[in-house]
Amino acid sequence: MARMGIGIIGCGNIAATYLRNAALFGDVDLIACADRVPEMAERRAGEFGLRAMGVDALLAEPAIDLVLNLTIPAAHREVTQAALAAGKHVFTEKPLGVTLREGRELVAEAERRGLRLGSAPDTFLGAAGRRARALIDKGAIGRPVLGTAFMMGRGMEHWHPNPQFYYQPGGGPVLDMGPYYLTTLVNLLGPVVRVSAVARTGEAERLITAEGPFRNTRFPVGTPTSLLSLLEFAGGAVVTFGASWDVFRHSNHPIELHGTEGSLRLPDPDTFGGDVALSPRGEPWAEHPSEPEPFGAINWPFDAPRLANYRMLGVADLVRSIREDREARASGRLALHVLEVMEAILTAGETGSAVSIEGAVERPAALGEDEATALLSSDAA
Repeated sequence: MARMGIGIIGCGNIAATYLRNAALFGDVDLIACADRVPEMAERRAGEFGLRAMGVDALLAEPAIDLVLNLTIPAAHREVTQAALAAGKHVFTEKPLGVTLREGRELVAEAERRGLRLGSAPDTFLGAAGRRARALIDKGAIGRPVLGTAFMMGRGMEHWHPNPQFYYQPGGGPVLDMGPYYLTTLVNLLGPVVRVSAVARTGEAERLITAEGPFRNTRFPVGTPTSLLSLLEFAGGAVVTFGASWDVFRHSNHPIELHGTEGSLRLPDPDTFGGDVALSPRGEPWAEHPSEPEPFGAINWPFDAPRLANYRMLGVADLVRSIREDREARASGRLALHVLEVMEAILTAGETGSAVSIEGAVERPAALGEDEATALLSSDAA
């Protein structure tokens, strides 16, 4: 099967991860990269043996069928629209757009042009996500009733030299990290139908302690830094989702789901691996490790591996879905639903009123072990 030509727009830090992982997947053929800073494109091209091009030249390149959009969130809409207008399929980093309106426009544009649109995160397709999905689907916890999901920490100013944009409208913990948690929950439980939330801001100003030009300076916070939401799913389950950058230390598990026959515990959904734990009817937790499974082995950071990171998996599945004429698992429609839920959390937190979710989406098709292995290159399988 011939590989699909791919061009990358956006050559920042995340691009290095995608570029390294590309060699793992048999259908992926990276051809060129572009960036608004030409030196960044030249650097990545030299590191990974690609052609450095301008954005317009990349979009006009006939050998490129799919654009991987790795720009900053504020540029996602513009770059995705340009790629679609050039007749290219697109896979974009999260979020799909910074507003629900942007996301809807992009999904509609792709469908109007007969092109495929995919979006990160694809972590739910990793070993831990597939294990949890298989357990849910075979009824290991019975009918899901309720759950909790928590993303809590102290934010970015202690390690990021220029963290101000994280704390302004369009940023915040829900939009930044929510896609990982919410996409995982939708994959397991189906679509969300209603959202309630409360929002708080822990500190009106933040002190930057990371090394850099802004060290020991303060900046104003323009968006809530702690939100607690209640998500009501179409299947009847309810999940409390907390996202905060005001927490020094906590002992909450990333995701727990409880049903009529047992309980399920998931690792951090921002990684592809980790152990899934099952407690049937109150029995002791039984750990299900991810490491032997496809996309579960520890491989990142590259110099001192401690996590499983297989970003590019969603791109590989998108390429295969185009060839097979089916819906991609990390699809634009799934990302649009998650974007609507995130916007609803922010609206509910601001107004104090529950928000109904208008857009529905089906759970992605489960990724079986044979299909997962088939996505790998012959050298990586």
